[in-house]
Amino acid sequence: MQSFRYAHLPPEFSTVHLALFKHVANSAQLRSRIVRASQLEGPDGDAEREAVNFAFIDARLICSLLHLQTAVYQAILAQVQGSIRTKTVHSEVLWALNPTNNITEAIRRYGVADTTTSLIVVRICSPDLDDVQQRMSSIVMGTLSPMSQLATITDWASVKKYYKLNGEPALKTVTKDSEEERLVVDDIVTSSVAMKSVMA
Repeated sequence: MQSFRYAHLPPEFSTVHLALFKHVANSAQLRSRIVRASQLEGPDGDAEREAVNFAFIDARLICSLLHLQTAVYQAILAQVQGSIRTKTVHSEVLWALNPTNNITEAIRRYGVADTTTSLIVVRICSPDLDDVQQRMSSIVMGTLSPMSQLATITDWASVKKYYKLNGEPALKTVTKDSEEERLVVDDIVTSSVAMKSVMA
């Protein structure tokens, strides 16, 4: 798990924890649990919402750590500035990652699906929250892996499809060098995430 601190932001949104899980075996149950938590009422509902109070992101669609951090930071800024478009800061991360403004599409594409096998779990919280990694591991049945393994998971064809980059002129000059193409795609996608709140 990696953690980042943004000391200039309000304390309740100043700390971000990221974890990559591979070989996830309970994605369908996890998705059902998230839906059920959103519908429960009373103290049981509050407890269940706290248990799944994370952003669950399909790791195949994340190009780099910077791509992910940009979306997280944009979501936090939206929350702090009162311009959030979704119900929570964690669902706002999914919205920030999606190239369109459709919230349902963002959750469907970037959130956990029944077939997800690689998952990034994000928690935005105060620095006082303890045992974040244990909380993540208690709900995701998978292998906690270093974020450096993200490069082996990314589905570049899907990223290019969702961002409509297959006809991108910048990619035509680098088609013979897949590593260079990936760097260009990452630059375009990360820039798109950074600019989305301005363009929306």
